[in-house]
Amino acid sequence: MDQRLEDVIALLELEQLEVNLFRGDSRDIGSPQVFGGQVLGQSLVAAYRTVEARACHSLHAYFLRRGDFDAPIVYQVDRSRDGQSFTNRRVVAIQHGEQIFHMSCSFQVTEPGMDHSAAMPDVPPPEALRDFQSYHEELLAELPEKVRRFFEHRRPFEFRPVRMPNYVNPEPLPPAKQVWFRTVDRVPSDEDRVHRCLLAYVSDYNLLDTATLPHAASFAHLQMASIDHAMWFHRPFRVDEWMLYAVDSPSASGARGFARGSIFTRDGRLVASTAQEGLIRLRDSAIGEPARG
Repeated sequence: MDQRLEDVIALLELEQLEVNLFRGDSRDIGSPQVFGGQVLGQSLVAAYRTVEARACHSLHAYFLRRGDFDAPIVYQVDRSRDGQSFTNRRVVAIQHGEQIFHMSCSFQVTEPGMDHSAAMPDVPPPEALRDFQSYHEELLAELPEKVRRFFEHRRPFEFRPVRMPNYVNPEPLPPAKQVWFRTVDRVPSDEDRVHRCLLAYVSDYNLLDTATLPHAASFAHLQMASIDHAMWFHRPFRVDEWMLYAVDSPSASGARGFARGSIFTRDGRLVASTAQEGLIRLRDSAIGEPARG
């Protein structure tokens, strides 16, 4: 198995400290704080560790404080409800004695019902597109150091955008994009929960920055951070097979951007939906005044 994938799977294998209490390691992926997808994925793992024979169908989370990637994170699970069909959990992530994140998630037993879904956008197949990483390698010398660290990180997922972004000289674009993605190697487990937790991890990529596209803003001049994140799982899938992330941003205002995403399998099945609001501030170098903390 590819070392990058092995590492992220190990990252999602939490240590149990006590009943309903778990601890996870952190990773530096080149961002100023712990990657939000890491906390999402680990929180969902913690919740799954207290649930039997049910699949997560939705989660709603808030990022409260910046996470420290040099320290582990403790996850406390509250068993809010165990019903006949649905189970609800609340997870609080704690670091340095403070809450940095909390999430509510719901699980359901498998049952039949009405079935329909939106159509997948008509886009080129992943084989016709360039890999994100190869494009980044060409750009590295032109990017500021603080931005370069993020793009130099070797990710456990392969991304192939339908439209390659221009991070050096951005131009105004419609607030929408489509990106094919999958893990860099085959996931050794067939367990549905493993693939859902990995999808929660990767869902934080390619989402919030969609709100910046109409404004032609360089990453070097932006302060960005996730505020909340919601996700709905509709159907089973494998995250090591190509999936399309179709994202649009209907609004940006008040130093916040809003984005929503639909995740399709290659054969056009809608398997998950996402929504996120995040902080988007222009730094002092772009607007001539100090950036607020």
